Amino acid sequence: MINSLPALAQAATEHFIKNQSPLPTPTDGLDNFRQQQAGVFVTLKREGELRGCVGTIQPVCENILEETIQNAISSATRDHRFSPVTADELSSIAYEVSVLHPPEHITSIEQLDANLYGVVVTAGEQRGLLLPDLEGVDTPEQQIQIAMRKAGIAPGSQISLYRFKVDKHA
Repeated sequence: MINSLPALAQAATEHFIKNQSPLPTPTDGLDNFRQQQAGVFVTLKREGELRGCVGTIQPVCENILEETIQNAISSATRDHRFSPVTADELSSIAYEVSVLHPPEHITSIEQLDANLYGVVVTAGEQRGLLLPDLEGVDTPEQQIQIAMRKAGIAPGSQISLYRFKVDKHA
């Protein structure tokens, strides 16, 4: 039985890499996540280095379990910054799942804390997100700058800011 979201992310990734099909949603265990919807980010690390990170700001699946499965597969195979994870790498990957609380609009950078809140930066149709409590990201200014760069938002653009908390499962 799968007993944690990181274990589910690992099982989903391994099943997809080996079988080229999604893992069926488990029918037992993790019942508290079966009844909830939320945005979920799945982070893969290999030897302490980022190997993939993909997620959803708002839920698109029926529950957190399905959201975790889909985003684990995407992190392993569709993160444009990396080549797809290979079967040879599977044993060396660590998994982290961040369940997002709903984003709230903020009007000032002073309402951010890089360790407590993630940030969503929008400009028109462009949108960038950065999770909280990331190594080497110590200030809200850094968070915003990185999120803008990820979204392709030019410096000096008119932006809107949103903050969110996460429940991190590692």
